[in-house]
Amino acid sequence: MNTGAFVCSCGGSCDIDLEAVRDGVDDVDVVASSELLCQDGLAGMSQVIEEYDLDQVIATTPEPSCQDRIRGLADEHGLHPEASVFVDHRETNAWVHDETAATDKTARLINATRAGLREEAPSRTVSKDAGNRVAVVGDPGAARSLTDDADVTFIADGRDFADAEGLSNVTMERGRVVDVEGSYGEYELTLEARVTDDCIDCMDCVREGPDGMVTEFPVDIHPDAPDGDWTDTCPTDAIDLSGVTRTIEVDQVVYPGGRDDARGGRLGFYTGPVDAGTIAAVESQLGGIEKPQFLDLEMDVCAAGASSQEGCTACVDACPHGAVDRPTIDSVEFDEVACENCGACTSSCPTGATQLREPSNRRLAREVEALLEDDADGGLLSRGDEGIATQVIAFVCSEYAMERLRAHGRKAVQSGDLDYPPILPVRVNCTDTVGEAHVMHALAAGADGVAIVGCGGSCLHSGPDPKQELVDRLNQATTDLGLGDRVGFFAPEAGNPEAFAESLSGFVEFGLDETPVPAGDYEATGRSDVDRDEPRPNPDFDSHGWTLESVRAILDHVEPEREVIRGLKDFGVMEVNDACTLTPTCTNLCPTDAIQRTGEGELAFNHADCVNCGLCEEGCPETAITMHDGLDLSLLPENRDGEAWTTVHEGDMLECVRCGKAFTSVASADKIEEEVGDQVEGLAPDADHSVFEYCSDCRSRLLFDQGEKR
Repeated sequence: MNTGAFVCSCGGSCDIDLEAVRDGVDDVDVVASSELLCQDGLAGMSQVIEEYDLDQVIATTPEPSCQDRIRGLADEHGLHPEASVFVDHRETNAWVHDETAATDKTARLINATRAGLREEAPSRTVSKDAGNRVAVVGDPGAARSLTDDADVTFIADGRDFADAEGLSNVTMERGRVVDVEGSYGEYELTLEARVTDDCIDCMDCVREGPDGMVTEFPVDIHPDAPDGDWTDTCPTDAIDLSGVTRTIEVDQVVYPGGRDDARGGRLGFYTGPVDAGTIAAVESQLGGIEKPQFLDLEMDVCAAGASSQEGCTACVDACPHGAVDRPTIDSVEFDEVACENCGACTSSCPTGATQLREPSNRRLAREVEALLEDDADGGLLSRGDEGIATQVIAFVCSEYAMERLRAHGRKAVQSGDLDYPPILPVRVNCTDTVGEAHVMHALAAGADGVAIVGCGGSCLHSGPDPKQELVDRLNQATTDLGLGDRVGFFAPEAGNPEAFAESLSGFVEFGLDETPVPAGDYEATGRSDVDRDEPRPNPDFDSHGWTLESVRAILDHVEPEREVIRGLKDFGVMEVNDACTLTPTCTNLCPTDAIQRTGEGELAFNHADCVNCGLCEEGCPETAITMHDGLDLSLLPENRDGEAWTTVHEGDMLECVRCGKAFTSVASADKIEEEVGDQVEGLAPDADHSVFEYCSDCRSRLLFDQGEKR
């Protein structure tokens, strides 16, 4: 694929050195520049596209109208509609940095964009059929707005709508909503009322009942209404003050006064104020939905559980949209239609069972590596030459955070006195996409620091205290590695760019020393087992393997302060006490085969493969296992003469008295005999040994022979 990069200075409004940018762009077929690319420069751009037979265009313009002109030109040359991609060299670059830094950053952004495009995933879609049934709770205006296209059920939720107009085309339901379960296309609402369906709307209870306790339309009775003779007025005995419940099934729910257990909201379930956008969203999803497939799933490596034992719960706990569920205690199920592409499940998954398709971890890695330059000769400017002296990778939420940064840039060009350090942005769907693997990789690639730039407390995905737990954990890990604090979270506030600039400047200019890890010559494989004969079954760039690879790269250049690196959740150290009887339970449960029982009566543990899912601890029948968080460097094979396995418990194996095969541990056999020995006594009275001293095969033959003799 032939790719061309086009650089513009927006009529001189962007202080960047066009020639220096051209010199700094790598690995494209041609680089051209113009003072006004989207207007006077279009003719020259057209000539370059034709001369170099370009298939893809990277242009520096954040302005939508300029982007439309460039897309139109690309279309005239027969390029694919998505072949034009754009880099913001202005609002988040030249307008908030000095010329040399903005010039350097522009070239790096083009290089990172090119690197990312190489890893772009082909588009796929997921779909789900649904009906037109919509439940609207207590909002007659919303119900009226949807009646032309949807089959609307209006739920009174205990209120009186006798004076409401325009509800003749909806199905009216009495009762208060006590529960909402399900997902898009399969919602089930549970209603509780004090009037049954035998009601004929005779209004007797309305006239005779306590004031303010009985609604006229639909007829229903308040839960606090007192009992009394007035209830006998009903000719159909439809009054039941103890309450009656029923359920209704719908495809979507509009519930302005409701709460959603999923903090980010569920597909087809709308709470809060209803506006035109809500109505449009409901209407767009009537009959079914087709959307991009956001996830790649490899459930064979999932550590959710086994044999009715619960293991890793990371994805279920992390998903803010109710798109991940546990149908059984030892399994996980994804609703890909309900997925909102925030990446929370993927960054929390240690095994790679779930990964984002776009941007993939591989793509993010390549963009990070392309942004970081070797100070010796890779960048436009070396440290101290007023270019990008401190290299900080910034994972930026592509929604509100990016919009606010652009708004900050527009304010900066007006005031002329706002700037902040030239962080190197990598766009992510949401800051929930970012996990320990992404941060440790950026540091392994030579970043001086990592900034996670998100929406702050307003983010529906991350919740009220976004990424603080991650930042705290990773700063503990980087400190243990001897790097000191290297990670921060920043939330640009709308209308307050000064606060963002101040906090970021404090982090970059006063909080970060130059890293000892060199930049510019690192390319991650996303694996921790490239030298092994039998690699792990996990996909590339799974969190555990990618993190371990990154830590190993960092360790080549630092002196860690501790042997056990704290703060890395995907690593566990096994401790086994004397209660262990060497049953094979933990070995059978372990999803990564990080535990094995040897024929010599030893329990061995592979720390490098353990993802700290907790299944062994949960399932151990003797409660002999305790797992501790952290990466223990002394247990890695490179620090043990290549030996990956360490003995965590020693016991004696029992050999079959007939065939000599070691078949169980002495402790396990003693325990079983103690528990059931009385029940099997006398099964083989002529045998020379206890039945517990025979393996299962020999025991079966022994009992058969004894039976033949009798």
